[in-house]
Amino acid sequence: MTRSTRRTPTARQAALLDQLLQLFLVEGFAGVTLDDYAARLRCSKSTLYALAPSKEQLALKVVGQFFRVATERVEKDVAGAGDARERIAAYLSGAARELGVASAAFVRDVVDFPPTRAVYQRNAQAAAARLRGFITEGVAQGRFRDVPARLVGEMAGWLIEGIQSGVIGERAGVSDSAAFAGLSDLLLGGLARADDR
Repeated sequence: MTRSTRRTPTARQAALLDQLLQLFLVEGFAGVTLDDYAARLRCSKSTLYALAPSKEQLALKVVGQFFRVATERVEKDVAGAGDARERIAAYLSGAARELGVASAAFVRDVVDFPPTRAVYQRNAQAAAARLRGFITEGVAQGRFRDVPARLVGEMAGWLIEGIQSGVIGERAGVSDSAAFAGLSDLLLGGLARADDR
């Protein structure tokens, strides 16, 4: 058994991770070397190696940070919402906002690199589980019509994955933000009881 060597980053390391994230979001990360990053961030390669032992591990760390911070902000939105209907709307509008800052290059690189794609897929699965919970809650409250929450949550998860990968936006000719708004309309309209329509 090995001991975890995970440490809290120093203030300088946290700032570098934030700067890297901004670069990743605009330009992606596949075509950039550690030398490029070191020059642009005005630091040494050894400083970057202190963050992660390789470019691939650094990409994984930065992408993980993106999803972690985005999730925290979305969950803060959800915490301020009322019933299940409002929570779904807050969750999906928050996801649209968070993903709205990511360039097509970033999304493509995340999907094309297996370790970051795994992070992305876990995020989509967590989103499906979260939506399933909201749906179950709404059905129990009588806020939604009686639907199979697990099935609807999984279908929503597939749509979220399609939005995050850029497939739905490309095929429909809409922004990711518009795609999340459409998903919200689809879910909330489909879940509404007949007397709420």
